[in-house]
Amino acid sequence: EPLLRNLTQGVLEGLSGVRNVHQLARWMTEDAFRSLATRAALAARARSARGVTAARPVHAIRSVHHTIPADDVVEAVVVIGGPARTRAVAIRLEGMDHRWRASSLALL
Repeated sequence: EPLLRNLTQGVLEGLSGVRNVHQLARWMTEDAFRSLATRAALAARARSARGVTAARPVHAIRSVHHTIPADDVVEAVVVIGGPARTRAVAIRLEGMDHRWRASSLALL
């Protein structure tokens, strides 16, 4: 559960522009990281077009729900509450090389 919370916090900070998404690469598979990096670049471009500076996201993790559908697989949903709305982050962790890596990540 701590990995799920920290990964979610890092993803939110990466998308808001206050964290370099490359810091999250070691906890993600190549495909998942590439998708996150693309989304972060688009968010940065949108902030630049509007003239908005990067700001730390004001979110609180409300709950973490996880299940273990198979050996070395954890699927989880992390519910986060912000000032405007409640969102969810869906994460699939897979055990690779004796450590957990996110193979799928979706911000809903």
